[in-house]
Amino acid sequence: MKFILAPDKYKGSLTGREFCETVAQGIYKVFPKSEILNMPLADGGDGTIDVVADYLKASKVSVKVKDPLFREITTQYLLSEDGQTAFIEMSEASGYKLLQKSEMDCMHTTTLGTGEVILDALERGVQIILLGIGGSATNDGGMGMAKALGYQFMDAHGNELKPIGKNLGQVKEIQQHNVHSKLSKAKIQVACDVSNPFYGENGAAKIYGVQKGASDEDIEFLDRGLKNFSEILKASFDIDVQNIPGSGAAGGVGGGAVVFLNAELVSGVDLIMQLANFDEALQGADWVITGEGQLDSQTFSGKTISGVIRSAKKRKVPVAAFCGSVDVNMEEMQEMGLDYAVSILNQIGNLDDAKASTVANLKLASYNFANLVKLSKGQLK
Repeated sequence: MKFILAPDKYKGSLTGREFCETVAQGIYKVFPKSEILNMPLADGGDGTIDVVADYLKASKVSVKVKDPLFREITTQYLLSEDGQTAFIEMSEASGYKLLQKSEMDCMHTTTLGTGEVILDALERGVQIILLGIGGSATNDGGMGMAKALGYQFMDAHGNELKPIGKNLGQVKEIQQHNVHSKLSKAKIQVACDVSNPFYGENGAAKIYGVQKGASDEDIEFLDRGLKNFSEILKASFDIDVQNIPGSGAAGGVGGGAVVFLNAELVSGVDLIMQLANFDEALQGADWVITGEGQLDSQTFSGKTISGVIRSAKKRKVPVAAFCGSVDVNMEEMQEMGLDYAVSILNQIGNLDDAKASTVANLKLASYNFANLVKLSKGQLK
């Protein structure tokens, strides 16, 4: 028997690699001679950097940058063994995890630090940059990121603007004569699994502004600013970011990356699966086992499990999901293409109790599943 273990993390409880190690123990109890491939995955959000490190055979590079509130911090990104590919996680420089709850205010936060990380990679001679944009604390349309790379944003009086969300509406001109020379030579892919437009009812500010500390008044102000910024981008680069699905991701960094970095927006999980050579690993597999903290309707929207199912089904490999909780009905499971799904919880309790029992519960779920597989093959004595 060949099993592919391809989970996302259980947030706050178990890493993808720990999931694989635990599930393997349960399977080996039933199939001691089985072939098990551990292939933890991610969707490009917070924590992806640790998953990618193994697939790129990468080392971590430290660099001093500005955090979302312009304070100097030391952060890290990944550099591949051959020095040609960098993986940068936006949340490491511009993420809400760097701020206290009381500091969250996307009117005044910036993506400058993310641009400084990209700059460091370019100056090291990197040819390919993979950028994960989950977990941002910003709504600046990528202004800060672009400023770090040499773009300048001017108001109606010719004064340079600070690259924060509050100033989006004041931008009247974008100067490009100081843009870093190596930027145009790099291939940049952005892991983006949302389809939000730049502005409007489903745009960056109105959908994500609240969780980034914006008041109702701020959200309306930011939305108008994004609309103005999109018009300036159209006039300066002949690109209408509002018509690019995902341009509103990470406070407009999705659209900003397309314009300022000439980047391609791609599915995060597809990008990670490509790095892992996931499709090749599927050859000859009997089962793929995936998982995440919660299986629900959001799983359809570019999450790791949906990408795993999509690839596995092309090769007619059945997929099982072991999750902390399962909040889908039979019809939704069929629509997803899942062959088996189970919540690993074994007793009623609070969240802390559930997290404390994760390893034991997951191992038991894996053992029970393996016995079912063995029974289905007529091998259970």
